[in-house]
Amino acid sequence: MPDAVVDPVDFRNAMARFPSGVTVVTTRTDGHGAAGFTASAFSSLSLDPPLVLVCLDKRADCYDAFATAAQFAVSFLTVNQVDVGMRFATKGIDKFEGQPTIPGPLTGLPLIPDALVHLECDTHDRVDGGDHTIFVGKVLRAAVHEGEPLVHFNRTFGRFTAV
Repeated sequence: MPDAVVDPVDFRNAMARFPSGVTVVTTRTDGHGAAGFTASAFSSLSLDPPLVLVCLDKRADCYDAFATAAQFAVSFLTVNQVDVGMRFATKGIDKFEGQPTIPGPLTGLPLIPDALVHLECDTHDRVDGGDHTIFVGKVLRAAVHEGEPLVHFNRTFGRFTAV
């Protein structure tokens, strides 16, 4: 039986139909300053040890910073933070200019104020994932806050509705 080859446009459209939370992932490295990106390709990976994963396009402006970073932080955005999600998804801009952040209590990495969750992580592993790299983080600190999550579905930000 021949290998099935999905059309890239069909695959991209199919994946857009998978709803996910919206995160901003940040780091700070020597020679790179602060770097960050919006990610919906984020997931928990393991409870023991506590691991998460996030995927980053190898063509991203901030790729070099994350490729060498010893640590990274993740902020889960609220429905009121669409502008933050858009800002960190925009290429070719200083994502931190005029964007308030707070230092992580453990790592000092920039966190998004008023986010639902803040995670501070050691970079545990980097795995090749085709045109992306999968960054695995060992969670050192997790802080949970109240709010309504920002959701990404079909290339649009929205809100969660319970059924």
